[in-house]
Amino acid sequence: MKKPHFYVLLGLLLFACVSTTSAANKPTNIIFIMADDLGYAELGSYGQKKIRTPHLDQLAKEGMRFTRHYSGNAVCAPSRCVLLTGKHPGHAWVRSNKATPPLGQEPIPASEVTVAELLQKKGYATGAFGKWGLGRPGSSGDPLTQGFDRFFGYNCQSRAHSYYSDYLQDDDKHFALKNHPPIPGHASLAEGADALDPKSYAMFKGSDYASDHINAEALKFLDKNKDKPFFLYYPTMIPHVALHVPDEELEPYLKLGWKEKPFTKRKSDGQGHGYTPHLTPKAAYAAMISRMDRYVGKLLARLQELGLAENTLVVFTSDNGTTHLGDEVDFDFFKSVAGLRGLKGSLYEGGVRVPLIVRWPGHVLPGSVSDYVSGFEDWLPTLMEVVGASSDVPDGLDGVSLVPVLEGEKQVERDFLYREFPSYGGQQALWVGKWKAVKQEMLKKGKGQIELYDLSVDEGEQNDVAAKYPEVLQRMQKLMDEQHVPSEVFPLPPYEQRKRKKK
Repeated sequence: MKKPHFYVLLGLLLFACVSTTSAANKPTNIIFIMADDLGYAELGSYGQKKIRTPHLDQLAKEGMRFTRHYSGNAVCAPSRCVLLTGKHPGHAWVRSNKATPPLGQEPIPASEVTVAELLQKKGYATGAFGKWGLGRPGSSGDPLTQGFDRFFGYNCQSRAHSYYSDYLQDDDKHFALKNHPPIPGHASLAEGADALDPKSYAMFKGSDYASDHINAEALKFLDKNKDKPFFLYYPTMIPHVALHVPDEELEPYLKLGWKEKPFTKRKSDGQGHGYTPHLTPKAAYAAMISRMDRYVGKLLARLQELGLAENTLVVFTSDNGTTHLGDEVDFDFFKSVAGLRGLKGSLYEGGVRVPLIVRWPGHVLPGSVSDYVSGFEDWLPTLMEVVGASSDVPDGLDGVSLVPVLEGEKQVERDFLYREFPSYGGQQALWVGKWKAVKQEMLKKGKGQIELYDLSVDEGEQNDVAAKYPEVLQRMQKLMDEQHVPSEVFPLPPYEQRKRKKK
């Protein structure tokens, strides 16, 4: 066998150098994946033992895993608002879920600037695939008017409660699903039906799984935009209930023989609240998360096939903690929040501390871990720095760029992280260094006393030390008061009452 000629080898070396330089000069692509109601510890890389998430676990091995990342809020819509606008809930427009019948949720005003709008102006192709929840079609909050060239999925959060609905939003049109009839997101097992008979649950199984189409459209977006910079926002509905999942995903978990209590939603079974029934809710929930993991795997594989993996920043996180609907999701069985206090709807740690995995080849050290306190408001300035456009970040935002953290440099500890949530009783939370202040039940007269926790020794928020540290408490209260900007749409009554008294 002849040895390669010297000049051939030299040419190959020069080509490799030119290719590397060319790739380095290309704008960085961005894929931002957000699960819906996924708990802090529901991935293998975060300690989960029962649910299989091989693709996301591999992503964690190839990137950085954050242990102190906080969602924008404790439920869907306000969390998404913080993510897209870079404003914390004290002055973000959307601060809770608020329906706008007959369809959609409270829209983001046209005056709000989203990260998608900023990237679009920089020449990025922008696409959103999954659940929106920030304004019905045709409103100021329509994703097509908030910076996205392409939208496919559920515009309305309420419609997203069913994975077997009749249609999905396809830009400004409807994409028909072959579910005849569509499966409701909320229903009960008929009184008198045998809760242990699989046939009793047949009416809650559809044939055309919405999430399959959403994943397929996201892949098409990659194919179409492979030669230009892109921002792919993928807010998947999974694992938000209802417990809808194809049988092929469910089967491996049924074989494990977990002890199951059927979810019927019948009041006679003590299950008056929730979504559609399921014979094996534990297996169904695990299967849904595994299905999501497979969708992520398909995206990552397509990146590799298109030769884009080395030049793409991939982010994975969740919009809030695990659902509090224990009859449907056995969060104790799965250890969904790893001993943290609180679930979805709560500003205790379990409601807002979420997984965050970031892969950015050439920048993020594979297998690294960060305990830097970060939040959804940080992503707008972070992504703008990634694309070399920090100067385009609007004034008055609350986030800090996480690029130094991602690149392994020392990052200055943030002054504070603030959350407020006018629902579920009315709540506030503030993180400053090792301290966390929390207020609950602010809407109840005589309630809403401030609690104080030292998270360095009490991550489970079990020991309120407010009485021991009055000076710390006073500083935290002052900061909370300063960060709340009154909202007519989402009032936090104690502040509005105080304002009226001053008048």
